[in-house]
Amino acid sequence: MEDLHFNFSIPIQIRMSDLDPFNHVNNGVQCSYFDIGRSAYIEKILNEKIDWLQIDLVLAHISIDFIAPINYEDTIECACKVVHIGNKSFKMVQYLIDKNEKIIKTKSESVIVGLDREKLIAIPIKDHYRDKLKIFENQYDKHN
Repeated sequence: MEDLHFNFSIPIQIRMSDLDPFNHVNNGVQCSYFDIGRSAYIEKILNEKIDWLQIDLVLAHISIDFIAPINYEDTIECACKVVHIGNKSFKMVQYLIDKNEKIIKTKSESVIVGLDREKLIAIPIKDHYRDKLKIFENQYDKHN
């Protein structure tokens, strides 16, 4: 696998309804797997459940590379890592990995933006988010 170290991953349950006519996990469904991983990552960082009516973060960009098909019998995890924190956004890299084969099946890069929910404009990432992200990601890097 590539030389990117993840400090967070979550298992993904593949359902029969996730499959397309080729008997692979549908590409659109894989987007929802990344949503599951991203949400769980943020809850882990904040150490609380996300209140979807209050959170001031929004997904602004996502790109996905489909490398290998995900099959029903694969054991998949979604690994997540914040790789850059800017003023109003942060960049996350996510992989869908076959845990048994240690193969990256799908890669994603996304940008999450601070959001003023009333004005619907970008705002700076709150300091407590920024601090928690840096602490969480740096704790792994210190072990290398």
